[in-house]
Amino acid sequence: MRNKFDTELENLNLELIKMGSMIEDAIQLSSKSLIEQDLSLVKKVNELELEIDEMEKTIESHCLKLLLQQQPVASDLRIISTALKMITDMERIGDNAEDIAEIARYLVDEKFIKDLVHIPQMAEATISMVTRSIDAFVNKDKELAEAVCAYDDVVDDLFQVVKKELIEKIQENAENGEQAIDLLMIAKYFERIGDHAQNIAEWVIFSITGIHITE
Repeated sequence: MRNKFDTELENLNLELIKMGSMIEDAIQLSSKSLIEQDLSLVKKVNELELEIDEMEKTIESHCLKLLLQQQPVASDLRIISTALKMITDMERIGDNAEDIAEIARYLVDEKFIKDLVHIPQMAEATISMVTRSIDAFVNKDKELAEAVCAYDDVVDDLFQVVKKELIEKIQENAENGEQAIDLLMIAKYFERIGDHAQNIAEWVIFSITGIHITE
């Protein structure tokens, strides 16, 4: 019975890795759709977000079956409950990536008011946070999860840089205002993705220690 349960937990890990890969792709594609001003990439993000929603349902169902059909001990319960918490944040990351792509849709034919340097950096930073938080869960790596939490400061600092630059662009020319607001919203969505990745890492720490620590 225990061997069967361990196999199911391993399958759960694989599903989480797959969902993590999906949201990494969604973040990457949403950023690329903005930078390359490519409508076809916006459509890909929309399609991927639907797959992410379905994957959330699949994992949720798997977790509930494990709870109902097996006899999990306390440590197992923490793992399963953590997975349920993780997929909620992962699904929201997918939503945020789609939100970014939808704003990018309206910027396809516009000349950018500034070079896009820090927003792509935010995308890469959040992808790293997502990847490492899921790795931390699979490998039960508390130190890696803690590093992810600390790395959210990098994303927050990049957001402040973007905000400052866009405010300066509006001050230079009021006509920059509309696009500046769009770019600021995109940066804000990336900041939220970082927050969700941090949430995931905090739940990973809970799965290992039994203590849920938030900022």
